[in-house]
Amino acid sequence: MHGIAVALLAEDRDRLVLLQHRVEGTTLGRTVFSHAGFPSGPTDPILRQVQDQRSEVVLVDIESNRLQRAISVIELLQASTNDLAVFAVGEMSNPMSIVSAMRSGASEYLDRNGDAESLQEALSRFAASRSRALTSSGRARVFSFLNAKGGSGATTIAVNTALALQEDHGATVFVDFATLGHAALHLNVRPTFGLADALQNLHRMDTSLLDGFMTTCRRDLHLLAGVGQVAGLTPTGAELARLFDLLVSHYRYVIVDCSSRNDETSHMLCDLSHQIMLVGQTDVVTLWSASRIHAWLSETGGQEKVRLVLNRYKRIPGFTEEDVERATNSKVLWKVPGHYPSVAAGIDRGEPILCQDGEISRSIRGLAAALAGEQGDDGNVLAVENKATARKKAPSRLSFSPLRAGQ
Repeated sequence: MHGIAVALLAEDRDRLVLLQHRVEGTTLGRTVFSHAGFPSGPTDPILRQVQDQRSEVVLVDIESNRLQRAISVIELLQASTNDLAVFAVGEMSNPMSIVSAMRSGASEYLDRNGDAESLQEALSRFAASRSRALTSSGRARVFSFLNAKGGSGATTIAVNTALALQEDHGATVFVDFATLGHAALHLNVRPTFGLADALQNLHRMDTSLLDGFMTTCRRDLHLLAGVGQVAGLTPTGAELARLFDLLVSHYRYVIVDCSSRNDETSHMLCDLSHQIMLVGQTDVVTLWSASRIHAWLSETGGQEKVRLVLNRYKRIPGFTEEDVERATNSKVLWKVPGHYPSVAAGIDRGEPILCQDGEISRSIRGLAAALAGEQGDDGNVLAVENKATARKKAPSRLSFSPLRAGQ
């Protein structure tokens, strides 16, 4: 079950029922905790329960004749919890209540007699501000790689692009969010810790602890390894925000491998990314899938971030780049040539193609150069007119790799 996790606090049980109906009337929120009564202090178990349920937003019901009590609760929530937004729900006819709630730390003030639509708008603002905070904070650029169709090579392109960024452009971390993490095999490392450990320890996370969960790979690329067995990692938006807030302040580039994952987690990851690399080929099935994924990402306004990377590219007479873009509604950013035997052999040996010499590695370095350098004032990667320039800048030493075992 996905959506923004909402906790409800009210002193009256009838008000709790009304608030829950209001949350259920939205498409963004889901109630994870409700309690009739307010916490009395920082050690109150109610606070622990709010956090244990991984709440992202708390609605605090304000009764006009008990204003100060509700204000104290808002202040307590702000002081005792991390990465938690408080929405005050009170009478709009009471200016003192509005001012006091906002001064105490509430990020929204909603009409106590309002409907689900006003809450939906507030939750939308919360989701948008969380995304902006991530993509604008720190120094890092966040690039997510996603398969247009299973087996298109997103992991291979992502791994080698990360290596190229690390070697040629600055400190890079690779975050493996695939359902079953293969990046460690591509890089020939055996991680002791990884993404699951980081998510479980967010409540005490700092840069030192984060470093301890990293695996250092060749070229000093850092890997936050994925899970080694099939397991459903379903972090909340607040947890992803906390993790990426640390990553973007610690690195220059963050490469996220979503692989073939098409769920709410990958949707949130794409929302938090500066650019989304949709990796595919020019066959009918892949182009059909790419258009559907583009539409899915467009649900939250992410369509402008999507760029196509055509892997194993081979020119088809009579079928142009413009035809690909029309079929997928996405701009083509890059074309990576294919030579499957060398790519597959490199993956089987755990030797990234970037560490070889060939046309594919030069193309990957060009892609990395485009992501690193060809950005507009708004941080978006510019259109592909500059691809030739990027290739000239890229050293012509190494070679790339598509995928193994469906990667």
